[in-house]
Amino acid sequence: MKTNSALIVLASCAASASAFAPSSTNGARVSTELFEKKSLFKTIAEMDLFAPRADQNDYGARKKKNLKLGELGASSYVPAGLTKEEYDKIRKADAKKKADNYEKNIKKAGVFEDFTAWYTKRGTDTNQNWRKDTNLGHRMAKTKYDWSGDSDKPLWAKKK
Repeated sequence: MKTNSALIVLASCAASASAFAPSSTNGARVSTELFEKKSLFKTIAEMDLFAPRADQNDYGARKKKNLKLGELGASSYVPAGLTKEEYDKIRKADAKKKADNYEKNIKKAGVFEDFTAWYTKRGTDTNQNWRKDTNLGHRMAKTKYDWSGDSDKPLWAKKK
């Protein structure tokens, strides 16, 4: 009888211990959470703040926004020496110039030069002559002014 009671106590201890141990299903761990746990960074990184209007920061989106030049009122600033009408005319001309420049830049947006074509045109793939250039194979930007310095030198200082 003592052996039977010892076996029963041992079996009950094993049963109670296994009841609180996590169950294994083919060695895979089963999650009890209802949703995927994300880190704070992952949560922030996956936010789409522009979802309501995804194209609001695209180049050319300024046309879709309600941007306009404010009207001059009775207490608006008008520079000394100008009438309200003259100042308004100048402001409208400046706004038109700004809009035209923006339109010009919209047409250039997304236009890129093929790197391979530029590379072969420079001759980099065949020889090293571009290294002897003063600009090392780079194309120089056109400038509005003559930066050579010869145009404003006195006649006696100009190179011949």
